[in-house]
Amino acid sequence: MKKPLAVALIGYQFMGKAHSQAYRDVAMFFPQVTPPLMKVLCGRTRQSLQQAARQYGWEEACTDWRKVVQREDIDLVDISTPGNLHKKIAVAAAQAGKHVLCEKPLANNLKEALEMLEAVEQAGVRHMVAFNYRRIPAIQLAKHMIGQGRLGRVFHWRSVYLQDWSISPHYPLVWRLQRSKAGSGAHGDLNSHLIDLAHHLLGDIEEVIGSRETFIPQRPLPENPRKKGKVTVDDATLFLARFENGALGSFEASRMAIGRKNSLQIEINGSDGSLQFDLERLNELHYYNRKDSSRHKGFRTILVTEPTHPYLQGWWPPGHIIGWQHTFVHEVMDLLLAIEKQKPIEPNFLDGVKCQAVLEAVIQSVRRGKWVRPAGLWKRKRRT
Repeated sequence: MKKPLAVALIGYQFMGKAHSQAYRDVAMFFPQVTPPLMKVLCGRTRQSLQQAARQYGWEEACTDWRKVVQREDIDLVDISTPGNLHKKIAVAAAQAGKHVLCEKPLANNLKEALEMLEAVEQAGVRHMVAFNYRRIPAIQLAKHMIGQGRLGRVFHWRSVYLQDWSISPHYPLVWRLQRSKAGSGAHGDLNSHLIDLAHHLLGDIEEVIGSRETFIPQRPLPENPRKKGKVTVDDATLFLARFENGALGSFEASRMAIGRKNSLQIEINGSDGSLQFDLERLNELHYYNRKDSSRHKGFRTILVTEPTHPYLQGWWPPGHIIGWQHTFVHEVMDLLLAIEKQKPIEPNFLDGVKCQAVLEAVIQSVRRGKWVRPAGLWKRKRRT
């Protein structure tokens, strides 16, 4: 057995728990991977951190990420913190020679994202952005079908990502509602997923025009609910896009869509067919084939659970569905294999920069009231 990679995970809340499960389970289902060492879990609050480390299966707990990234016994640093810490940790980890996995969006702005990309490329380490939805088997099947030309010339990309967790005006002013920590609201949190999927499935976005709104401008302070603080991010951001391949796209992200808990939906229409996907039914892909006879035309549902489908060879017999958490297992598997085999991995920090450029172009278009082209900073040869 090859020497296992020792992992340090910075952040232990929602994403930290999902990443922890992935490290714990990956070799059980994908034996081609050497089981990683879950070495140290890092966070700010010692008591809850230590409890999480025990619960998730980490060997140690530490409250100082600076010490962690400098440790000689750490190979991979996983960043699952609020966005305002991404750059500091990623740059320090890269300079210490560690491989880096970073949650999305890569940074709170394009400048930070570029500095992170420069750091990992100079260090020659493997780097990856945790856009886990790329690794849904149905999404990978959709990419394969598009690549085969089953949709013909693509005309339309249509996408929404809707949640409702902040619909109440009594919901407190948590870090996700503060620009200094989160960078943006629904736009960076949700539209970043849609943008990355669009890049993955259709290619580069050429220009955008958007609109955004903060419907509840003040919220109760968590430490003193009788007082309120200013919400400095968007509740919803919508934008239109033109792709370099000539397709038109629409993107909608909102945390104020009552009744929608985690509803990501995309539809792609082409000259010969269409595809439709719904995250809340992530084992299904809907396909319309224009070449079917008139008697049989209509959207068909493909149940993406066969061993021949991407990633499914590691899981259950056909028809036995997988869930949201399994996308992180696929993500960790691909990253660990890329590190072991010294091969490139996507989406990497260059893809994160590419997404960040579109996010910022949308914000600029809102301010200017016109179409804006994303900064073409990714149009260069991919490296590590």
